[in-house]
Amino acid sequence: MPTVTSLKKTHLNDLHARSGARFIAFAGYEMPLQYEKGIIQEHLHCRNHAGLFDISHMGQCLVKGEAAAGELEKLCPGNITRLNNGQQQYTVFTNADGGTIDDIVITKFENHLAITVNAACKEKDFQHLQKHLSDRVQFQILHEHALLALQGPKAANILFNLAPEACELSFMHAFYTEIEGIRCMISRSGYTGEDGFEISVLNQHAAELAELILNESEVELIGLGARDTLRMEAGLCLYGHELTETITPVEAGLNWIIHGNNRRFPGAGTILYQLQNGADLQRTGLIVNARTPVRENALIVDEQGSPLGHVTSGGFSPNLNKPIAMALINSEAAIIGSTVYAQVRNSPVELTVCDLPFVPLRYFRG
Repeated sequence: MPTVTSLKKTHLNDLHARSGARFIAFAGYEMPLQYEKGIIQEHLHCRNHAGLFDISHMGQCLVKGEAAAGELEKLCPGNITRLNNGQQQYTVFTNADGGTIDDIVITKFENHLAITVNAACKEKDFQHLQKHLSDRVQFQILHEHALLALQGPKAANILFNLAPEACELSFMHAFYTEIEGIRCMISRSGYTGEDGFEISVLNQHAAELAELILNESEVELIGLGARDTLRMEAGLCLYGHELTETITPVEAGLNWIIHGNNRRFPGAGTILYQLQNGADLQRTGLIVNARTPVRENALIVDEQGSPLGHVTSGGFSPNLNKPIAMALINSEAAIIGSTVYAQVRNSPVELTVCDLPFVPLRYFRG
C-alpha cells in the first residue's frame, strides 16, 4: 500500500474529508471508498435517488484535426468516423493479439474528439495515442480537468435545476454549457446502469460545482465501494477484471461494440474471427446459491471438479440481497440456468449461470 503522502489527490479531497470519507489508495490516488452511511446505503441511495461520484482520477484528453476520427478508428473496433456531433461511443483500444489495452469513451464534437480513459490505464493510454497518432492531428491531455458523475433516477430532475438543457440529451450524447457561469462538458452517460450524467469541469471549479449539486436534497456523495457494486449489478466490465491485455472484447461479451466495416484496428483478425465463429471463453453472470461471497480469481469448476474458468468480479448485491459474480468460463458451460461451482477455501460453492445484467438498465434513450 503506498504511503498517504505519495498519493495524488483530486480537487474534491477536502470535500470528501469533511463529509466523513474513509479513504483508500486507488490507481495512485487517495480516493473515498465510502462515507459514514456505508456502501450498502450509498448503493441503494443511488438506485432510488441520486448519487454524486468524484471520478476525477480518470484520464481525459482531446484529439484535434480533420483526420482525428479516422486515426482513432485504426486503434479501436469502433465506428468513429460515423459519429454525429455530440454523440458518444463506448469502445476499446486493442493490442495486436486482440486483447484489450483499455475500455474508453469517445465523444465527437465539431472541432475535436474527447476521450475518457480509466485511471489505472491513463499513462499507458496516453503513450499509446502519442505513439500511434500521426502529425496530422493534435493530441492534448486535459491535466487541469476534473470529472463528476451524477447518477440515479432523480439525476435529471436535479440537473434540470442547474442546466435544464442537459435533460434534453439522450443516452451517450454530450454538449458544452455553463452551470452558474461555470463552463463544463455534460454527457448523459455513466457506469451504474442508471440514468445520469458525467460532467467535465476545470479543477478550479470542481468543488464549487459539486457543492451546487449537493445542495439539491436528493443527492448524496457516493464512494468507490458502491460504484463497484452498482456496476457489477449492471453487468458492466471493469478494466483489470473482465477486460485485460489477454481478454478480447468478444470474450468479455462486448460483441456490440465491434463494427464489421472497421477492419483496420490491431488484433482485428482474432476479434473478427471470434465474432463470426465464437470464442472459447465467455463472460457470464453467476448467482451465488449461498451467503458465502465468491471473490475475484476463485476457480470455477463443473460437478466433476474439472476447471471451467475463474471469477473476474464478485461481491454482495444490495438490490438482490445476495452474493453475485461475473466469470470468464468455457463457452460450452455458459448455459443460462446451469449449475457450476466456485472453489472457496477448498470447498465448493454452488452457483447458477445467469444472463447479464443482474438488474434492469435504466438509461434514458429519449
